[in-house]
Amino acid sequence: MYLFLAFLLVPVIEIALFIQVGGLIGLWPTLLIVILTAVLGAKLVKAQGQMAMGQMRNSFQTLSDPAEPLAHGAMILFAGALLLTPGFFTDAVGFTLLVPKGREAIYKFLRKRINVAKFQMGSQEFHSQNSGFKPNTRPQGRDDVIDGDFEDLTPHHDPNTPSKWVDHEK
Repeated sequence: MYLFLAFLLVPVIEIALFIQVGGLIGLWPTLLIVILTAVLGAKLVKAQGQMAMGQMRNSFQTLSDPAEPLAHGAMILFAGALLLTPGFFTDAVGFTLLVPKGREAIYKFLRKRINVAKFQMGSQEFHSQNSGFKPNTRPQGRDDVIDGDFEDLTPHHDPNTPSKWVDHEK
């Protein structure tokens, strides 16, 4: 239902804003603003995206909770899509998502409403606690055991059938 309302209301808001702004400043300045916000937004998305990737790499290297850098990356990606969409309302929301304080506020809002019980990176399992994710303290199995699957690639050959690779007439 919320998605339907968004698809219905966002274009109506954008059309209304285009009419209002176009009436105040004219057609060409309105189109110039839309193009400039797309170009500026693309540059900001690239810079913020590189910063978010660095934070995500750091969380993976230190085996810390990657939820916040992943959420920031997703919000930056969404901001890029909004900024490339022509319109003033979508640009305002997109620029809000590019501001780190704006993303932090949205992340804190969403974090209160989403509960992640556990996540796993490699063989290390993390469980949720009030202060964030902590490594699982229960004993793990042996470190020298590797779980895996295999597929037998040797062709099934009937021993009574002569080989095609050997000349049997000699």
